[in-house]
Amino acid sequence: MDVAAEVERARDAFARQAWSEAYTALSAADRARPLGPDDLVRLATAASLAGRDEECGAATERAHHAYLDLGETARAVRCAFWMAVPLLLRGERARGGGWLARARRLLDEGRLDCVEQGYLLFPQGLRLAHKDPRAAYATFTEAAAIGERFGDEDLVTLARHGQGRALIYTGDTAAGTALLDEAMVAVSSGRLSPLVTGLVYCSVIEACEEIYDLRRAQEWTEALSDWCAAQPDLVPYRGQCLIHRSHVLQTHGAWPDALDEARRACERLAASPGRAVLGMALYQEAELHRVRGAFDRSEEAYRNAGACGHRAQPGLALLWLAQGRTDAAAAAIRSAVDETPDRLRRARLLAPYAEIMLAAGDVPAARAAVDELTRTAGDLDAPLLRAVAAQARGAVLLAEDDPAAALDALLEAGRIWDEIEAPYERARGHVLLGLARRRQGDAGTALLELNAARQVFRELGAVPDLARLDALTREAPRGDDRLSPREIEVLRLVATGRTNHAIAAELVLSEKTVARHLSNIFGKLGLSSRAAATAYAYEHELVGRRWAE
Repeated sequence: MDVAAEVERARDAFARQAWSEAYTALSAADRARPLGPDDLVRLATAASLAGRDEECGAATERAHHAYLDLGETARAVRCAFWMAVPLLLRGERARGGGWLARARRLLDEGRLDCVEQGYLLFPQGLRLAHKDPRAAYATFTEAAAIGERFGDEDLVTLARHGQGRALIYTGDTAAGTALLDEAMVAVSSGRLSPLVTGLVYCSVIEACEEIYDLRRAQEWTEALSDWCAAQPDLVPYRGQCLIHRSHVLQTHGAWPDALDEARRACERLAASPGRAVLGMALYQEAELHRVRGAFDRSEEAYRNAGACGHRAQPGLALLWLAQGRTDAAAAAIRSAVDETPDRLRRARLLAPYAEIMLAAGDVPAARAAVDELTRTAGDLDAPLLRAVAAQARGAVLLAEDDPAAALDALLEAGRIWDEIEAPYERARGHVLLGLARRRQGDAGTALLELNAARQVFRELGAVPDLARLDALTREAPRGDDRLSPREIEVLRLVATGRTNHAIAAELVLSEKTVARHLSNIFGKLGLSSRAAATAYAYEHELVGRRWAE
């Protein structure tokens, strides 16, 4: 073999971003004659981008030692940084921290003033981001200044995006997103290294999803998709891209395509079991199975996501609610909210929490959650989150017997759902609007709202929502629309003479929950006894021949 020619061929493939070709050629040349440290870095990069994590780590570690042997300490520290980052992202904190500690010792012993000082600040900022975002921002700012002083655009971009995420965690969303946009301008220029490009793409899209900025998430997901498509051999980041694409497709109502993308992401990421990103893909697949009514597949996917380190809530609690396991759902979502102090992460839990609390008959708890969610939505000024909060607020107002105020909140949510083209959430809003209008005595418009929802649910294949809608329209024909579907179930069973204990057993609830439902029924209908409730149920045809058919 002409080793020199093979190395040149490998370098050409590397420049063309043909990662598998570059990896194969560099590996062949290395077997014939050990590569120098610069080519070992190319080998490590090509291995990483071709999905060969172990080979990447081995080549990076060899490059680290080769640079040390040559006395090029700063370059050795850069290798130690790239040894640490993938380990930390995979949750291997001990090994990753060990490499960072080695890098810090080398810089301190050599008293080096070099750009690598800034690189070592980046993981430090990441560790601080959620715990102390202001300190994280200061750390990233220092790293950016070092990057600018040495003219290192990779470091500047990493640090700028870190500043943006830290500002978002402090509550300054506008300034944070401006910095994320600035970082993405550099990413889109094509001047950054591929490892930094992929890392920043995925992190910025994740940040956009955290703050419910659907427009930015969609824009950068399309850009990431184009970047991945231009590199057919690329393995990492492609799975994340598929997950983000699935989110966007699901929001816009393209559920079959969204499920295809989620499955493809799971297949691509399955080679790295236990990694958090695989958990993200599994969770997304579980969500799509849940809304389509494939409950067994959904629960399996949620549990597999949890095994990979991804939280299974709120999806699993919503699944249990759909299965009628209200007490289990309530306990799970309460724990999830109690264990989540971070405001942005809580925002993702609060609307499901309110929905489940309403089903459990705990209107005050639902109200408290919606009030918190509304405050967060106002601070973030994100249309998607404003719509989520307004719709949840409308549901609570209905439970509080204030249909006029509920109507205002639901119309506000509907306008936003239309703007961002979110048909499923819009249809769920139509159901609530129908109930609010019916409560006001506008039966004709209520029917139009409910029929609009039914059409969308059928088109999407939202089987559980169709079943709930059929139950609502069947169960509230003559003035019993003040009650939730669960309260109607309880009232029917009271009218048959069952005790609270028997009702709890039949509906798989606790006796405490049954008692709370019964108290709500008495309050809403102005009743004072079980006998009066029984009379009401027969008067309004909630029991009798119609229910046996």
